[in-house]
Amino acid sequence: MSGKSLSPSRRVLALAVALSLGSVGLARAQSAPELLAKVDPFVGVDGGGVTGGNTVPGAGAPFGFVSLSPDTTNADTNGYDSKSPIMGFSYTHVSGTGGSGKYGNFRVTPTVGPLRVNHLHYGKTNERASPGYYAVGLGNTDAERIQVELTASRRVGFQRLTYPALAESNLIFDVSSVIAMRGRGQRVRLAKVELIDDHTLAGEVTVEGGWNPTPYTLYFHAVTDRPAKAFGAWKAGQGWMETQPGVGRAEGGVQVKSLANRQGLMIEYDTEREFSNRLGAYLTFDTTTNRQVQMKLAVSFVSADKARANLAEEMPGWDFDAYHAATAAQWSDALAKIKVEGGSEEQQRIFYSALYRSHTMPHDLSGENVWWKSDEPHYEDFYTLWDTFRTLHPLLTVIQPQRQRDMIRSLVDTYKHTGWMPDSRIAGANGMTQGGSNGDILIADAVTKKLGGFDVNLAYEAIRKNGEVDSDQPFLQGRVLKDYLTLGYVPFTVTRSASRTLEYAYDDYAIGVVAKALGKTEYAKRYIARSGNWKNIWDDRLGCVRPRYPNGEWVENYSCTYEYPDRSGPWWDAVFYEGNSLQYSSYVPQDVAGLMAKTGGPEGFVKWLDHLFDGHYSQGNEPDLLAPYLYIHAGRPDRTNEIVRGLMAKHYRLSRTGLPGNDDAGAMSSWYVWNAMGLYPNAGQPYYYIASPVFSRSVIALEGGKTFEVRAPTTSEANRYVTGAKLNGKPLDRAWISHDELAKGGVLELTLGPAPTGWASRFTPPPNGL
Repeated sequence: MSGKSLSPSRRVLALAVALSLGSVGLARAQSAPELLAKVDPFVGVDGGGVTGGNTVPGAGAPFGFVSLSPDTTNADTNGYDSKSPIMGFSYTHVSGTGGSGKYGNFRVTPTVGPLRVNHLHYGKTNERASPGYYAVGLGNTDAERIQVELTASRRVGFQRLTYPALAESNLIFDVSSVIAMRGRGQRVRLAKVELIDDHTLAGEVTVEGGWNPTPYTLYFHAVTDRPAKAFGAWKAGQGWMETQPGVGRAEGGVQVKSLANRQGLMIEYDTEREFSNRLGAYLTFDTTTNRQVQMKLAVSFVSADKARANLAEEMPGWDFDAYHAATAAQWSDALAKIKVEGGSEEQQRIFYSALYRSHTMPHDLSGENVWWKSDEPHYEDFYTLWDTFRTLHPLLTVIQPQRQRDMIRSLVDTYKHTGWMPDSRIAGANGMTQGGSNGDILIADAVTKKLGGFDVNLAYEAIRKNGEVDSDQPFLQGRVLKDYLTLGYVPFTVTRSASRTLEYAYDDYAIGVVAKALGKTEYAKRYIARSGNWKNIWDDRLGCVRPRYPNGEWVENYSCTYEYPDRSGPWWDAVFYEGNSLQYSSYVPQDVAGLMAKTGGPEGFVKWLDHLFDGHYSQGNEPDLLAPYLYIHAGRPDRTNEIVRGLMAKHYRLSRTGLPGNDDAGAMSSWYVWNAMGLYPNAGQPYYYIASPVFSRSVIALEGGKTFEVRAPTTSEANRYVTGAKLNGKPLDRAWISHDELAKGGVLELTLGPAPTGWASRFTPPPNGL
């Protein structure tokens, strides 16, 4: 951070800007600077896969579309890695995702010396970041080093650049930039740029490929705070560059000459060299005496004119510090939704960094819906609900209920105008669907928790379609239902058959919950009956789910612990999507009692779960995340306490690889937020498990000014077992609380000790929404 205190005039401007952006204002940010200081945006930025979180270190606002962040030469889908040089700073990113990635638009690179646009690779020094802010020293030598500072609002990014005292200092705009993924992802159809005058430019790019095959067009409008002494457009490719000086328009950067669309999923290109084609603009400044240049760039899916309007709305002035303070105020408000005491300093910093990452996606693109006409809130980049329905959206329901309502309204509105409620959506089109129709669970979660604020009848219509109509594009929306509805399972002849059967069964349960709430009793019975379809692929002899052929025969040569996918076939053709049967067999959240009966009752169930946790459980992927809490159903919350504490300590650290795998748009981060407080949701059902908090006190700010506290004054590394509980002063001998109990506000007091005492050893079933 700059470390400068704000002058009175800047405080006034910052307060006005913060209020215009919908935050609680600068006063809130100044009242809780300690929370901002506990966030480290670099936690989890490296890795991806199983070695880190693949998160984004740059500047953005909560759920803002602009994510102004550095792009490096050896990056993953986040555009960044710690070791390789910086190529520049692009304005759009996804956080923590895997797959083929998306975005990386409108990269801007500050340089010094003669104009060059190829091989822009620069070392970095003194890299630092905080919520809404990123800074770095950029350059390969001390004499060339440029001090870069970034901040952002929802649709605008602001760069403050301090150059060396040189006569030639440049801003290089790459209008055709994308997160390249070594040439395996997005490709540019066409880029355009217009040099309007010596300090203003605009443009657009159309990109295809990545996580979904549908092209998107994004526009920008940019302006600097001083005129350039030279400016123009440029075109470049492998080893060549040409310029077009002065005011005017240019287009090019075409990276796709011909393509073949295979099953609407994979895009093949004629040559790899096409990727080198690029189009951009340059501005050159004399920084001999005045070394600072500021530049603002706004984006829009609607038009360049709309981008200009976004700039005027969100950042009309030039006070970088004030806009940074305004965005920090929004982050302060988000972080203050949960206040914790106790634990170690490291645990608090891990917690607030995780809470920060739980406010990055999906992106609020209200006012930017170019795909249909609607006054509803509009969010994009649900990437993907398969990841986020389990922990992230239940967290937002509690601490950001209006955001969650708006997200659901957006999903329902998408159904209304496209015909399907998406499971994965990014940049205006559906992405690849990994398993079920998990929007069903978001609707059930909202209905059972009485969230309100959306058209529940239209939502029910959307999820009923998921349960009744065979998908016209099963890779992108809906379900593969023909065999499932006749056989009661998805057969081996269909890709991802076993994991789909399990997910479809719980999705059916979610539809049944909503039908019951709406008084549609017969439909409720129908879907609840279908939610038992998981039993149709359970092999009693092996003790796990097992794929079956359409004629009912079991798939041969089968093991409960064999990991899918392997290299024997395409990624998407495996019988399980990213996992093994033992992991997926724990995913029966609607019928834990039935699963327990299949594994030999409470004692057998505990042994079965112990086998899962004896080297087969995966914290880095979502399908078995609920498994540690299933011990509670067998009267063994002590095992839940042991395992969850161990997972938090092992997989979450204050390092650039400090996450157990891809953060998946905040899924893994929100997992930590829940568990560190000692609570955990069973998404789609109105209750929370009680686990072993690491903090002595957690205060959750609820809607209407209420609070819910979890107090655990005796918690410590040694005292990890919950030995007693009181809810609002009354003894509680169950390891769960209902959502109604939480939503009313109050205090959950937990006593923790070094050994289990038999607390909650007699299981009482929680409410399930039926």
